[in-house]
Amino acid sequence: MRILVTGAAGFIGSHYVRTLLSGGYPGFEDAEVTVLDKLTYAGNRANLPAEHQRLSFVEGDICDLPLLLELFPGHDAVVHFAAESHVDRSIEAAADFVRTNVGGTQNVLEAVLRTGVERVVHVSTDEVYGSIAEGSWTETWPLEPNTPYAASKAGSDLVARSYFKTHGLNLSITRCSNNYGPYQHPEKLIPLFITNLLEGRQVPLYGDGKNIREWLHVDDHCRGIQLVLDKGRAGEVYNIGGGNERTNLEITHTLLDLLGADESAIRRVADRKGHDLRYSIDESKIQQELGYAPLTSFEQGLADTVNWYRDNPGWWKPVKHGAQSAAR
Repeated sequence: MRILVTGAAGFIGSHYVRTLLSGGYPGFEDAEVTVLDKLTYAGNRANLPAEHQRLSFVEGDICDLPLLLELFPGHDAVVHFAAESHVDRSIEAAADFVRTNVGGTQNVLEAVLRTGVERVVHVSTDEVYGSIAEGSWTETWPLEPNTPYAASKAGSDLVARSYFKTHGLNLSITRCSNNYGPYQHPEKLIPLFITNLLEGRQVPLYGDGKNIREWLHVDDHCRGIQLVLDKGRAGEVYNIGGGNERTNLEITHTLLDLLGADESAIRRVADRKGHDLRYSIDESKIQQELGYAPLTSFEQGLADTVNWYRDNPGWWKPVKHGAQSAAR
């Protein structure tokens, strides 16, 4: 089997590829993998095993349709991670997000259609649902995005749905809660706060810190994606959650405890525009249909993540240069 993975030099895509190449997904131990990545600031070639015999790497842009039409033939499946993903950046440069997330996704699906790729999974986010005061989103919840990033991902989901409805593509969509884990870019909340504390710096906490997110270890997320690729139904959306709701203030205090810091390390900053109050997804569909369950407890996963950043300054210090901002 040959699988093409877009955006796989980034945080989640690279974890998926590393696990795939290490034989971590039953039935796919011999899969050959092609990675297509533009290597923007968020992509890092060092996230991937450089000399693996079953890995081919192509530097390129999903907005380059002729490249996709040249590259896709002969692949059995496409797993589409490539996206601009940082909310703060989308507020300042929304056009980049629309170009990549909407236009790039349309190119990927057009190339799948024209070249006869048999299966595609489009990786999305719970942010397309907006904000929810109580309860949890099911896959049929209306899309009500509140930031340019979320709107661009909602647009990409609708383009994907249209290619299933119009052309009959064997396509599924996944929507995940907030990810964390090793190799995450230090612009995002958890690695930003960890690395700031490791450097003896304060952490920038938005507003009152009461915004609630549901957290999912990247390994659990990628296992869910693989289940959808292998067994998911065409035309269906699958929420992938971790079941761990925490306020940003709770996350901050946990990280302070893990890194031996106190309240003086918190620097309050003005709240972000369009800052959603609460995310919470209902993942019962993927649990019941595909047997998914998260395996990493939040407490252990967060402690392991702290230890990874502590042990790998040679990775995150070069990546972090110029990436100081409060995070999603």
